[in-house]
This record gives sequence, structure tokens and C-alpha cells, in this order.
Amino acid sequence: MSIEPFHLSVPEADLDDLRDRVARTRWPDRETVPDTSQGPQLSKLQALTGHWLGAYDWRRAEAELNGFGQFTTTIDGLAIHFLHVRSPEPDALPLLLSHGWPGSILEFRKVIGPLTDPAAHGGDPRQAFHVVVPSMPGFGFSERPTEPGWNIGRIADAWIELMGRLGYGDRWGAQGGDIGCAVTDTIASRAPAGLVGLHLNFAMFPPLPDELEDATAEERAMLDSARYFWDVLSGYARVQSTRPQTIGYALADSPVGLAAWIYAMFQDTGGTPGDAEGSFSQDELLDDITLYWLTNTAASSARLYWEMARAGPPSPASPATPITLPTGFTMFPEEHVRRSRRWLERRYSDVIFFNQAERGGHFGALEQPEVFVDDVRATFALIR
Repeated sequence: MSIEPFHLSVPEADLDDLRDRVARTRWPDRETVPDTSQGPQLSKLQALTGHWLGAYDWRRAEAELNGFGQFTTTIDGLAIHFLHVRSPEPDALPLLLSHGWPGSILEFRKVIGPLTDPAAHGGDPRQAFHVVVPSMPGFGFSERPTEPGWNIGRIADAWIELMGRLGYGDRWGAQGGDIGCAVTDTIASRAPAGLVGLHLNFAMFPPLPDELEDATAEERAMLDSARYFWDVLSGYARVQSTRPQTIGYALADSPVGLAAWIYAMFQDTGGTPGDAEGSFSQDELLDDITLYWLTNTAASSARLYWEMARAGPPSPASPATPITLPTGFTMFPEEHVRRSRRWLERRYSDVIFFNQAERGGHFGALEQPEVFVDDVRATFALIR
């Protein structure tokens, strides 16, 4: 199948419509608490939308995406959009980067340059990568599935096909966080020819009863953090896993509703909990939100949670079926769902790198790009 260049140029009428809808927002009452325990605060959302109507410039993000190099190709009947940035170094290792929700290809914007051209960013040219960043089906400019079945396994198979189609099937690596971690784990379980190793900044398995029973103090703190996440912050996941279409109507019609839905995740899971702007600029937040709005992918991306809920455990990694490929991990301290090295080593039989970063949360590549790049380089330096 052919690979076609993709040039992004959103019609001005779409941006006018967005601004008009934002300007006509009917706001709810202010929250009745002085914190974020009821969700994003009215003052924060009004400040963010004020920037949306004022100085914010989507064309800047659009130019950045076009500058990376965008392409589409049809795999398993669905048009897949992806960034493909080749390194100037001839011996660069191809690297697949997989995002999650509510992330996007923009999540990797700060790491693509250092990964592909380390010499231009003060690094060792021998640690260069050719980078491939696909948009998940139903996300961004990838086509939206019109039938059920686009689950983690099907996405993993599509990504394997994509790397082969790009001519990278002989030797390549994969990286993922959030849902991208589940996809990367599943790719590894398929053991495709040429896949030499992984780097992950998330882990998608529940601890076993014996691990809960003999947890160390550090592991108990991890369990407490995860319990808080699932008990208090995971309402979005429960809705998207059970009724994605229901919430989809509201998110498709109201840009501020969509902004609040996505902003809450940056607020609650970023490196400065309760303070999204402490970890992300307003432009970074709005670039991601605007990408979801312009592509009308709030409902289609939410359906991936519905697919995952019906397909069983998101990751195949288990003590009974460990992933055997060399794997490196970065655990960011404000990531609510963290795992200890000894738990990881029961499910990944060749953990060659492990770093507990000093700062950062769920969106590691966007929040702590230097740490992310250093750890990806360190992992694959042990494999090349």
C-alpha cells in the first residue's frame, strides 16, 4: 500500500466556528470548594479560554506538525496518520513512539529533535533514531473506525505493519506510555522480526495478591497513589469504558466542555498535581485540546476505552507470560500508577534500565523531555 504525504491546513472557517462557540459558552456556577476536588476550577478554565480567544495561534502548531513531516497510509482498511522524521545519521535506529489519551502526537514534540539529531542538541550522533509517531485510530488525523474491533491487539498489528512498510522491519525499537504502553507491550508479545527492545514510562498490570501482601513501604506508597487515582480521579475512564457515545455528544458540541474534560487529566496527572499550568503552558494545553476539537475525535478516541474494557487485560505482560525483549523503564514520581523494579522484573524478564526520575508525571515526554530523551538513549545504548 502507498504512503502519501499529508499537509495540514485547517480551513479558517473551522477556526472561526471554534472561536464563535467558545465566545458563546454558557458557564456553570463556580465550584463550592477552594481546590480541584470537584474538577477544574472555573477561574482556570475561563483564563484558558480567554487565551484561546486571544493570543492563541493554532497556525503555529500546524506549522510545527508540517515541519516534522506528516504522512498517511491505509492499514487494515483504516487510514493511519503519522509523523516520520528521519535522522541525518545513516546508522540511526528506527524508533516507534506510541501516545495515549488524552495525549496525541504533539506529546512528543520536544523530543523528536534530540532523538533524531543528537549532534545538533549536544548529544552523541551514535545515539540517533529515525522516529515514527502514529496517531492512534480515532485520534487526531487518523481515520475514525466505523465498526467495533479496533482494540489494542489490532493497533499493535497495524503498527508492526507500519514499521515494515517504512522499510524498518529488520531492526527497530518501540516506546510507549499510557495506552501506548499497552500497544508496545502487545507488539513485544507478538515478537515481530527486527524488534530489538523497548522503553516504557508506564506499566499496565495489577499487582498480584502475593505482591500486595509482601509490599515494601515504597510499594505500599505506590499502591496508595494508584488507589487514590482509581477511587477519586478515574471518572473519565469509567465513562469512556462504558458510555463513550453518551459523553461524546457533549464533547463534540462544546469546545469548553472538551477543554475541561482534557484539562482535568493534565491537572490531575501531571507533575504538579492540581496545577496544570505548573507543568504545561497554556499553548501546550490548547494545542492538544484544539487538535481533538478540529478533528472531532472526542467520541472516537473515547471508544478505545470501551474496546479495552471488552478485550481483557490491556497488557499481556505477566509472570506466566513475561515479555522477554530488553526493556528500559522510566518511572516519574507524580505518575499515579507506578510499579517497583522487582514487580516489573517478574513480567519483563530482561529489564536492562530503570530510572526513578526526580520530577514529572504522566506526560513524561512533554513535561520532562531531557529526562525522557536521556533514558531512551540509555536504554537503547545497551541494545545497539
